[in-house]
Amino acid sequence: MANSSTTTTKGGGAMPGRDWEATFSNWGAAPGTTQQTKCENAERAVRKAICASTKLSSKDITVFTQGSYANRTNVREDSDVDVCVMYTGAFFSDYSMSDGLNDAVFGYTDGKYSYAEFKNDVEAALVSYFDEDSVTRGNKAFDIHANTYRIDADVVPAFEHLRFHGTPQNNWSDSGTQILPDDGGEIINWPRQNYDNGVQKNEDTGQRFKAVTRILKRLRNEMADEGYDAAEPIPSYLIECLVWNVPNEDFGHYTWTEDVRHALAHLWNETRTDESCGEWGEVNELKYLFNSWQPWNRNEVNTFLQAAWDYIGFE
Repeated sequence: MANSSTTTTKGGGAMPGRDWEATFSNWGAAPGTTQQTKCENAERAVRKAICASTKLSSKDITVFTQGSYANRTNVREDSDVDVCVMYTGAFFSDYSMSDGLNDAVFGYTDGKYSYAEFKNDVEAALVSYFDEDSVTRGNKAFDIHANTYRIDADVVPAFEHLRFHGTPQNNWSDSGTQILPDDGGEIINWPRQNYDNGVQKNEDTGQRFKAVTRILKRLRNEMADEGYDAAEPIPSYLIECLVWNVPNEDFGHYTWTEDVRHALAHLWNETRTDESCGEWGEVNELKYLFNSWQPWNRNEVNTFLQAAWDYIGFE
């Protein structure tokens, strides 16, 4: 990699004498049982809040955790758990990847229960169950504040999103989630596919994929704490998606240090140009990793990877 000497930019350079193998071994460890228990408690409490609502208890609703806690790629700096409250009695449809499919083909009609009504009903249910001081409404989700029993939770109200494929004679769909933020627009995610693909890659890499993901998340967080500007625009989920795009053969070395070296080298080399990583996907493989709608860009990623390489002191 270019400029592999130690840096003198903001935050300092590599840390001479540090035992990186011991550090990576510690950083790569799976979340402890206490964190996992609090995560489960948060999900259970949200489910109870929905069941206690007279407006929501009879509706078709699924409550599940998503994101880093569900995927077990969270690190201690991840302060909250995402809990999705998904209404499945209606859905948003996408026929753009199908041939001749539309609502009329299936006999679908417009739903009478809107997303805005659903979000308001979820808010009322959470406030009633947790009390008003414990619930903050955000643009996309509700923040449930932590106590000794549960961690902070972001409760995301969503409708099911179906992406249809095929023809009227032979068709299928991918199921995801869709939310409509208060300030407008739409956000579509694929939590089930994220989970399933992550589990499979972890198995295919001898349980190294999630460990290396946690290592690079902790590395990024430490660099941000040390004042490295290159770490600031790199969110946790992006780290997971980057490691997803590392070939399986780059995992499974004798040391964690070699796994990290190979991952950073591959990612840095492939993010030097748009062409070499233009087909990369998120972990779900249903969204491109680098595209105009993403909140990050390739140049920021490549800059961060170079800074991470230098921070460790690789040559």
